[in-house]
This record gives sequence, C-alpha cells and structure tokens, in this order.
Amino acid sequence: MDKRTELGELGEFGLIDRITAETKKYHDSTVEGVGDDAAVIDVGDKYMLITTDMLVEGIHFNLMYAPLMHLGYKAAIVNFSDIYAMNGDVTQITVSIAVSSRFSVEAVEEIYKGIHKACELYQVDLVGGDTTSSTSGLIISVTAIGEVNKEELVLRKGGKENELLVVTGDLGGAFMGLQVLEREREVFKDNPEMQPQLEGVDYILERQLKPEARKDVIHFLKELGVKPTSMIDVSDGLASEALHLCKNGELGCVIYDEKLPIDQETYNTAREFNLDASVCALNGGEDYELLFSVKQEDFDKIKGSEHMTIVGHYTDKASGCSIVDRGGQSIPLTAQGWNHFTEEGEEK
Repeated sequence: MDKRTELGELGEFGLIDRITAETKKYHDSTVEGVGDDAAVIDVGDKYMLITTDMLVEGIHFNLMYAPLMHLGYKAAIVNFSDIYAMNGDVTQITVSIAVSSRFSVEAVEEIYKGIHKACELYQVDLVGGDTTSSTSGLIISVTAIGEVNKEELVLRKGGKENELLVVTGDLGGAFMGLQVLEREREVFKDNPEMQPQLEGVDYILERQLKPEARKDVIHFLKELGVKPTSMIDVSDGLASEALHLCKNGELGCVIYDEKLPIDQETYNTAREFNLDASVCALNGGEDYELLFSVKQEDFDKIKGSEHMTIVGHYTDKASGCSIVDRGGQSIPLTAQGWNHFTEEGEEK
C-alpha cells in the first residue's frame, strides 16, 4: 500500500513545495512562476503580473460577523496587495464565486458591491470570472492581473547582506480585531440578547474586516527614487514573511522587537486579552502591509517617513534569522502564524 502523508504533516508551505517540485517551464515568456507573490510574464515592453487568492467560509471568514460587502472588498484587496508586492500596478481582476442555496440574489449583490467599490477606489477593471453552486458554504476566488516596467520589477529574492528591512504601516491590528470579533461571537452564542462590546476598537475591526493594500507606498517610493531590492506582502505575519524573504534570497536577518510598529489600540487590546503585542505583530497576519529591503544609501530618503519603519536588516545566511528582544537578547525567529491543514489553522 502506498504511504499516506497527512496534509498537516507538511503544512501549507510544505505542501506547495511538494506539489510544485517537478514544475517545468515550457515558454520563454514565463519569467517567474511559483514562489513569489505573483507570476511574472514577459509581454513585450512590460511584465504582466498574475496572482490568485481564495477566501473560504469557515477558514478565512465567519459570516456571523463579516458583512458581505466588506467580504467582497477584502477578497479584492488581498489580491491587489500581491501585485503591489511586486512593485507593480493592478489593472484587472476576475472573480469566481461558489454559493449555496442559503444565499439570495441580494446577498450575492452585496458581495459584488464590495468588489466594485475596491475596483473603483484602486482603479481596477473587473473583466470576468465564474459562478457555481456549493454544498459547503461560500467561496470567493479572485485573480488579479497587473503590470510593471521591466526595470522596476521587485521579487522576494534580490536582497543583499546589511540591507535594511522596512515595513509599512503598523502590525497586529487585524489579528486583534479578529480576537475581539471571536470574543463577541462566543458571548452571543451564550447570550443572544447581549449587545456586542465594540466601543473603542474601530481601527482594529476595520483592519480585520476592511483592509487596504499599500498602493500609496509603492508610488511614494518611486517619488523618492527608492527601489526596494526585495519585497513581500504581510499576509501571514511579519515573522513568516521575513523568513520567506530570507529563504528566497539565501540570507539571514535580524529583527528588533523595539522597532515593531504597533498602534496604541492594538497594544491596549492585546493587554486586555493577556497577549504580547509584539507576538501579535510578528505572527498575527492579515495586515496586508509590505515588508521590503532597501540599500543602506537609501536610508536618508526614507527615515522619518510616517508610511514606513525600519525594523531590522539582512545578514549572511549562516547567521540565521533572529529577533532581538527589548532586553537585548537574540532569539531565533520562528513563524507561528496561520498554517492551513492543521487544527490550529482552522477557524472555529
């Protein structure tokens, strides 16, 4: 009998490595395939960028607290973010949905209102897709298509030793927003008459339910004359993304705990839940910020910017990946964030 390997033994990234190990390239136009935030296709004067993400009910969202319009908006945004992580611009999307009979036409329209709003704000064309029935809830799959000037393409690989690691915005907010929503869901299950306690957490709820992609930062960097040497979007937590960059670039890194950008609302809510805000920032995920590296000589151009924070630097591969805590102690950097195919990675 053939050996059976459980999906949980490999996890999401191990499975991807396994099923793509024998992938072959048959066309010279394929510049980059599996392994980056988006595929890169040579179409002449520019590169075309293509990425796909799915949102699955019960895994990525819970309709008890995720409004359908927000869900449609988020489904588009998470794909936009992958294109911006390649230093490109999004031009088109296709949307495929699978819905069960418990959804009405009006409910589906609500989802598309959110998708159309994202397309309007980011100037993206919705050009196609597919609809089908589902016996297991709602599934939304979006494919985003973008473009980038060939000399402006940024991959996960490309960084060098001693280059600065920079992150946009702040981290951990989306994770803490999810904790608040899950807490209120449990309260509602026990007492449906109880009103949700959501005062003072507007920012982190928006970070979870209606995130934004950092198109602004991509264009801001170009105005500054700064081209990242490597880049990735922060969907699975800063620690996981830093490890991806280091793996792709065959580098090590040092991240400084005291440099992590954490909003006060995120910090306060983490304390309320008896959680370490830094751990939430490193491992929470779904912030959809950008983590990238820049050359040392670009430091003066980005220092003091409200859009970004220098959180560490690359080292040689042999030094490994580490985080320096607030006491000055260096500890190995590990990814404890979202992992599909494990019980811990499934939404309750």
